[in-house]
Amino acid sequence: MVRRRVPLVTLMLVAAGLVAGGLWWWAVVRLLLVPGETGPVEGAVAAGGWGLSLLPVHVAASSRRRAGARARFTRASRRRRWGAGSDPS
Repeated sequence: MVRRRVPLVTLMLVAAGLVAGGLWWWAVVRLLLVPGETGPVEGAVAAGGWGLSLLPVHVAASSRRRAGARARFTRASRRRRWGAGSDPS
């Protein structure tokens, strides 16, 4: 079996993600179980985590390519719709 070393930066990012997720769950559970004793910090953490979950998947960094290079490798149909007008969207 080949063992590969995981970079320290990757381990730190995973640990930070687990800590952030744990804090979010702590805030949500605390808001649900004892809403009278929670403060604005728990509310902000819970609302912030919920708001992040609403981001669409396509909002992510991608590699930059030239428009010509991308058009060369696409398999999409380039059929023209002469006189068809625009869709009522």
